Amino acid sequence: MTSSRAYLSDLFSLDDRTAVVTGGSSGIGRAVAGALARAGARVVVVARKKEGLASTVEELTADGCRAAWVSGDLSTRDGVRAAAEEAAAVFGEPDILVNCAGINLRPPMGELGEDVWDTTMAVNLDAPFLLGQRFGPGMAERGFGRIIHITSQQAHRAFVQSGAYGVSKGALESLARSQAEAWSPYGVTCNTLVPGFVMTPLNARLSSDPDRVAALAARTMTGRNGVAEDFAGAAVFLASRASGYVTGQSIHVDGGFSVH
Repeated sequence: MTSSRAYLSDLFSLDDRTAVVTGGSSGIGRAVAGALARAGARVVVVARKKEGLASTVEELTADGCRAAWVSGDLSTRDGVRAAAEEAAAVFGEPDILVNCAGINLRPPMGELGEDVWDTTMAVNLDAPFLLGQRFGPGMAERGFGRIIHITSQQAHRAFVQSGAYGVSKGALESLARSQAEAWSPYGVTCNTLVPGFVMTPLNARLSSDPDRVAALAARTMTGRNGVAEDFAGAAVFLASRASGYVTGQSIHVDGGFSVH
């Protein structure tokens, strides 16, 4: 009889896989990078701030994981291309791409200028598109790939001044479906994880309002807001062989927020 450990390892192990995780130095991205690394993947973490990158990789390597970091500017197309090439040079072409880097600018709609719009789309939508174009065809050619986007409740409903942020996240879910249509016949699944309200640096503005935080927790079915570690299991599932027949989907990791 096959042991449960061997069965689970065969189903979920990321041994011999390589992952690139953008926004992997803080919040959900850091938790996802840690989960993939501890499941066996070689992980390259991409973000801007070198301090957060270095501490993330130090933590992972101290746990015996294989990890490295690349500092890159994902707000320009040249910056994205440069970061992609640098990331691919570390452990080789990735099998797994996680797009978690994001920018969360929320001026009132009537005051939303072109600069905020352009910056939001560059980081939240253009960068995932360009990284997919860089890595997706290679995944398809090799017969295995996993593309995972981190989106938002604002991809599905407007609240707390969704503005350009909500538009970018809605478009990112559409991008996942387009990528799935193109590459899933060749073994590349493309899905999104949809957080509820998670206490991360990206949500610092809301996190500083105790009444709003409590109201958001009350809207869930679990009675609490999310933490970054809530995404570990879902990320490993979507990155592994176990999710081979799951593609083009938006999987809510939100404590029931979206259906309550």
